Amino acid sequence: MNRHSREIDPDEILIDSSNLPHYDTARLEGRLEKPIRRGTLFAVLGVFLVLAGLFLLQAANLQLLNGASYLAQSQNNLLRPVPIFASRGAIFDRNGVPLAWNAPSAAVASQATSTTNAVSGFVEDAVPERKYADIPGISHLLGYVQYPSKDNNGFYYQNDFEGIAGVEKYYNDLLTGVNGSRLVEVDARGKVVSENIVKPPQAGAELDLSIDSRVQSALFDSIKAIATQYGFGGGAGSIIDVRTGELIAITSYPEYSSQVMSDKTDQAAIKATLNNPNNPFLDRAIDGLYTPGSIVKPYVAMGVLTEHVIDPNKIVYTTGSISIPNPYDPKVFNVFRDWKDLGPLDIRHAIAMSSDAYFYIVGGGYKDQPGLGVDNIDKYLAMFGFGEAIPDSFVSGPSGLVSSPAWKEQVFHEPWYIGDTYHTVIGQYGTQVTPVQVVRAVAAMANEGTLLIPTVLKGDGPHIERIINLPKANFDIVHQGMRLGVEQGTSVALNVPYVQAAGKSGTAELGVSKANVNSWITGFWPYNNPHYAFAVTMEHGSVHNLIGAAAVMRRTMDWMSVNTPEYFK
Repeated sequence: MNRHSREIDPDEILIDSSNLPHYDTARLEGRLEKPIRRGTLFAVLGVFLVLAGLFLLQAANLQLLNGASYLAQSQNNLLRPVPIFASRGAIFDRNGVPLAWNAPSAAVASQATSTTNAVSGFVEDAVPERKYADIPGISHLLGYVQYPSKDNNGFYYQNDFEGIAGVEKYYNDLLTGVNGSRLVEVDARGKVVSENIVKPPQAGAELDLSIDSRVQSALFDSIKAIATQYGFGGGAGSIIDVRTGELIAITSYPEYSSQVMSDKTDQAAIKATLNNPNNPFLDRAIDGLYTPGSIVKPYVAMGVLTEHVIDPNKIVYTTGSISIPNPYDPKVFNVFRDWKDLGPLDIRHAIAMSSDAYFYIVGGGYKDQPGLGVDNIDKYLAMFGFGEAIPDSFVSGPSGLVSSPAWKEQVFHEPWYIGDTYHTVIGQYGTQVTPVQVVRAVAAMANEGTLLIPTVLKGDGPHIERIINLPKANFDIVHQGMRLGVEQGTSVALNVPYVQAAGKSGTAELGVSKANVNSWITGFWPYNNPHYAFAVTMEHGSVHNLIGAAAVMRRTMDWMSVNTPEYFK
């Protein structure tokens, strides 16, 4: 028989040409069976051999070539490094009242009921929670923090708290501690079986601020009340020790919540803050730029007296305005108005009554009376810190601007006119200041020439930027004018029975229509031996308002006389 032939069974010969009736197809009845081809079997065997070969090659790679490396990784996986987060330094006010501190995290609080990742009291990822005192007016001062952050794999790419604003940001390096580390042994299921501290954490430094949180809150509440009642867009205020430069209060309205911004859990509150048109994130006391108006007159007066522009006792007869010929048409006169016809004035009463006309005359010159001149106006304002940034300080902010011919040429490409000098001498035109610049200028006026760098740390002063070497007699004359302003002039709201204060008010007109104003009050107390200076500005109120910054300071001083009388002794 040929080797390619095979025996034929009888049923293959005798089977009917059609299937038997009622065959069961599920049992493959009615089908002819065909053997699998040998080529198919060899192809399957070949695929199997290839896969087996690849498997053996990979096994050799893992076991023989890289076995030691993978073994080391496996052993390292048994000991997982876990950070031990250091406590951030607490912040206190000058009287020891806690303003910011740390609380146990939710993980620590729940460790008694959670044993999955806990051994001997250890809780993984126990990040302390930052807590802030519920005291109005401190959020811009304190700022807020960003917590340590994990990636999607559960590993920390930021291991430290990060200060985002305020004291938390400026003193971040002091407040931030040094994290520790811990090795945790885990089994194959990720369960902690043992742990050991490799490096203990070091807590951040505590800070004692110069701020009195009681006074800070009272000043903020006064600003808020006046702004709400009389339609101001915002406000800022500060009180400084004129001997040390320590800020007793520095606040801005409106404000955000340090707690909400740190926690980031109340999305509705965060959204409302972000959408507030009055910009609660702007620290108006430090970063706000405002037209100062008449609060610059005491510093201009120092220049007038020092340069002997006019005898301090000479009477100038003001009539409510001055008029000068238009340089392009002498038949047309430009009129510069005073806020009121104040009649005859010497320099003390001109300060007290805030006479624009008097300062037009002695500042820019008029008829036969020479003026201080714009260059000297800039010079004396600069002496007291206007137009320059405060150096190396928590309160360093924008430098501001004092109007000058060079500035006008650069911005407007126009020459300087005498009318520009008249506007500059009363704190209008392009002049811009920050409230904290103003309060340190007032402090330098009060302490007779020591320009301090303000600080918010208790016991950190004085830091003296420079000594303004001007005659004491000139300081005395300006002080007398500011005291007269409280007794009978534009600062009479501060004429209180419990302390003798000196003050200078200001109303800065805004825009072409002059429908809105910034309201200012500045000054110091006690008059005969100044200890504290203050500055308050109320932002963008109606020109028709008769109530403004002076009312804020009066409310605050009245509150202090009852609750913190030590500041008036």
